Amino acid sequence: MALSVKEVITVSMILFSVIDIIGSVPAILDIRNKVGTIHPERTSLVALLIMIVFLFVGENILGFIGLDLSSFAIAGSLVLFFLHWK
Repeated sequence: MALSVKEVITVSMILFSVIDIIGSVPAILDIRNKVGTIHPERTSLVALLIMIVFLFVGENILGFIGLDLSSFAIAGSLVLFFLHWK
């Protein structure tokens, strides 16, 4: 598996553009009210760790459940499309 810096940056930019932080604010505030304190540093590190793990084993996980990358990409785009219409 060969990774290029360009591909990693491209995927990171796509993830950044897909994540709707403004739409997530109510959920984040609700979690903060229920839990108390949110530690942004820990949360960011956990998110980074999850992204790195899926960078290296994501295709293997998809293969284990019988999906290829193209099918997963199409399904994800459909989910985003239908979420836009909520």
